[in-house]
Amino acid sequence: MPAADSSMQRDLSKTVATAPDWPTILAAHARIAPHIHRTPVLTSSSLNDMTGAHLFFKCDNFQKTGSFKIRGASNAIFSMSEQEIARGVVTPSSGNHGAAVACAARWRSVPAYIVMPRNAPKVKFQAVEAYGGKITYCEPTISARSEAAARVQAETGAVLVHPYDDDRIIAGQATAAKELLEDFADLNAVFAPVSGGGLLSGTCLGAQGIRTDVRVYGCEPERADDAYRSLTTGILQAQESSDTIADGLRASLSPRTFAILRERVSGILLASEEEIIAATRLVWERMKIIIEPSCAVAVAPLLRKGTVQALGLPPRNDGALPKLGVIFSGGNLDLSSLPFK
Repeated sequence: MPAADSSMQRDLSKTVATAPDWPTILAAHARIAPHIHRTPVLTSSSLNDMTGAHLFFKCDNFQKTGSFKIRGASNAIFSMSEQEIARGVVTPSSGNHGAAVACAARWRSVPAYIVMPRNAPKVKFQAVEAYGGKITYCEPTISARSEAAARVQAETGAVLVHPYDDDRIIAGQATAAKELLEDFADLNAVFAPVSGGGLLSGTCLGAQGIRTDVRVYGCEPERADDAYRSLTTGILQAQESSDTIADGLRASLSPRTFAILRERVSGILLASEEEIIAATRLVWERMKIIIEPSCAVAVAPLLRKGTVQALGLPPRNDGALPKLGVIFSGGNLDLSSLPFK
């Protein structure tokens, strides 16, 4: 596991979280509703039996561009004035956010400059190009992505649409959990993958904006566990690179997302590479839908024996099994290089 760079650690134990408020999230949802799908919620008796819980999967793998990222990207881009966005937008991305930014930029008829690591899946390069994005390649490290994006921004005058360190992005991502809780208000907890923390922060805000007592858990690869280490130590820890198969979860929390999660998230659950692959395959086989490994991270820990019971969720009044929501974040997988054996 790559070690965290100590020079990038920051003690934010006294940081006060500032986050999009509920009216901002409502406005974001109204803004993006004409452009996105209200994705379905699916269930699976097989996975219920395996976990000892009733699972409700919010399927943003069926979302436009194939992931939840279009929620935040379209909110950010449609929030901008004509003058602000005139020279286009730029973003660093491992793929899904880049495709979403390119798609939303095309809707607004402006150029999109996408900085992508060279080791991103081929299918994600193809998606960005299909939406009209102009790709700049960089080395697969957090610093290389940031440096390349800054260079492109300086050259083009484009406005930065950060993948997660942006309140407009977080407010857009919050709409997935908002929709889930609107459909199933009695969930005990919601689980979402975590990387830079935009989706998980949004999930906390979106779910708890409807039910203040609902728990939210982040799920993270063991090989990219900076969120777990950050929240355990109270010190923001960055991870320059990772070789996890969950290619969409290789970023690190920002001060903004870390502050929100410190106040709102109930915990981070880790998943091994083997568990991520097994969960991906299981969902394909049992639910007959395509998810990518980064998406499978949200359900992989729940499939581990005893996980649900160990969370100590409050019992339901009717004595039934707990009801758990899972955010299925995306389905953009390179079908030419499946991880299954």
